[in-house]
Amino acid sequence: MKRREAIKNIGLTTGFVIATPTVISLIQSCTTDTDKWVPVFLSEEEGLVLQQLVDVILPKDDLPSATDVNVPEFIDKYFNEVSDDEEQARMKKAFGELISLIKADYNEKIDKVTVENYQDLLDKHMLVKGQEDDERLSNPDSKDLTKSEFLNTIKWGTISTYKTTEQIGENVLAYDPIPVQYYCGDLEELTGGKSWSLGW
Repeated sequence: MKRREAIKNIGLTTGFVIATPTVISLIQSCTTDTDKWVPVFLSEEEGLVLQQLVDVILPKDDLPSATDVNVPEFIDKYFNEVSDDEEQARMKKAFGELISLIKADYNEKIDKVTVENYQDLLDKHMLVKGQEDDERLSNPDSKDLTKSEFLNTIKWGTISTYKTTEQIGENVLAYDPIPVQYYCGDLEELTGGKSWSLGW
């Protein structure tokens, strides 16, 4: 069975990544030094935008940033190896529209766009639950992603991937490699207050 067929329904664009062995294997294959990473699905310009976005979503503090644990590399590989042609076309179109917006609103040279610009972009265009998406309301039958839908796809893909990386999943969050076990009790007692790394 082809990898794409086996996991295409888990859907990065559904807002989460299910931690199947195949997905974990794909995540663990993302080990390129961040300064040497070359996208395979995305263009270099799209890859740079993705790196900046994921690091605004999960910046470095006392924990590694999203790029430190190769989240952009995984998202790029996921789109390349798992997404079908229709989904790939939607992602490419959404990236193209986002880059056009960034160039028009912030800087024609993508490598000159600042972290503050990306924060402003997310603040303006990524809606939170309960807010109406005027772009979707004006075109409810479109299969294209609105800016908000696309940015939320990136956000949830970033968070899900970050939690599932070996570095975060095993060293920061509570980790149990046997997902069939069921735990009942106080989270503080069971894990020291840590969330589970594998979302089941």
